[in-house]
Amino acid sequence: MQPIKGIFFKLGSVTLFIVMSSLIKATADHVPPGQAVFFRSFFAIPVIFAWLMMRGDLATGLRVKSRLAHFWRGFVGTFAMGLMFAGLGLLPLPEVTAIGYAAPLLTVIFAAMFLGENVRAFRLAAVALGLVGVIIVLSPRLTVFSGEEVARAEALGAMLVLMGAVCAALAQIYVRKLVQTEQTSAIVFYFSLTSSALSLLTLPFGWVVPAPWEASLLVLAGLLGGTGQIFLTTAYRYADASVVAPFDYASMLMAILIGYFVFSEVPTAQMLIGAALVITAGVAIIWREHSLGLKREKGRQGMTPQG
Repeated sequence: MQPIKGIFFKLGSVTLFIVMSSLIKATADHVPPGQAVFFRSFFAIPVIFAWLMMRGDLATGLRVKSRLAHFWRGFVGTFAMGLMFAGLGLLPLPEVTAIGYAAPLLTVIFAAMFLGENVRAFRLAAVALGLVGVIIVLSPRLTVFSGEEVARAEALGAMLVLMGAVCAALAQIYVRKLVQTEQTSAIVFYFSLTSSALSLLTLPFGWVVPAPWEASLLVLAGLLGGTGQIFLTTAYRYADASVVAPFDYASMLMAILIGYFVFSEVPTAQMLIGAALVITAGVAIIWREHSLGLKREKGRQGMTPQG
C-alpha cells in the first residue's frame, strides 16, 4: 500500500468531479439534463477505453458474468446522474454537494435492508445525525419546514437532488453486489456505456443544439468524468478505503470556492451547519468501519496457529 499516492489520486478525483459538475451547471440553463448525461457518459468512454489499453486489460477487463446486473446498476445510476444534473440548474453548487452527501448515509440503511448487513447503534446514530444535517440544508427550500415562501424552482431542485442521492445510494448497493463477481474495469466501462444509451431515450423530450462553447464544456465534462473515475479506482488500489474515503468531503470546500468565484453563490450559515453535520456523520461512519476492520484483523491473527 502507498497511502500518499492513494490520497493524491482521491483528491484528484474529487477535484475533477467538482469541476465536471461546474461545467454541467454552466450549461444547465440551456442544455436539458438528459442531454448532459449523454455527453458526460459518452465522452468518458474513450478515456476509460484508453486506460484499459494502457493497463493491458482490454481483453479481460470487459468480460462480464451478468449483463443484466450491469444494466440495472446503469439504470439506477443514470437516474441518479440525471436528477443531480437537473438539480445543478436550480440550486447553488455547494447546496447540491451537501445534499448529495446523503448518498453514503442512505447506503448504510439500504445495505441493511437489501444486503442483510448488520448495522449497529453507532452507525444508526451517525446516519440519524447526517440526515438531520440534510434536513437543515433542505429546510430553507421547503415551506413545510421554513414557513416562508420559497421559489418553486428551488424547492423542486432540492427534491430532485435528494431523489438523486437516493438513487446514487441504490446504485452503490448494486456495485457492492457486482464487485463480488465482476472486475472494477468492467463496472466502470459498462456503466458509461449503459448511461450513454439510456440518456438517448430523452432525445424526444427537448434536446437542443448547444452553442460551440456549451458543446466544448459538455465534452470536457465527459473527459473529466472519465478521468475522475480512473483516479478514483486508482486511489483504492494504493490505499485502504478508510484512508482515502474522508477526502470525499474536500469537495465541499471546492464547491464553495467555485460557487463563490464562478457563479457568485454565497453559502448561508444554515447550509454550512447542515453540511458540517453530514460530514461529521460520514467521517464517523468511516472511522467506525476502520476500527471494526482492525478488530476483525486482530481477531483473525489471534486465531492463527503460532509456530
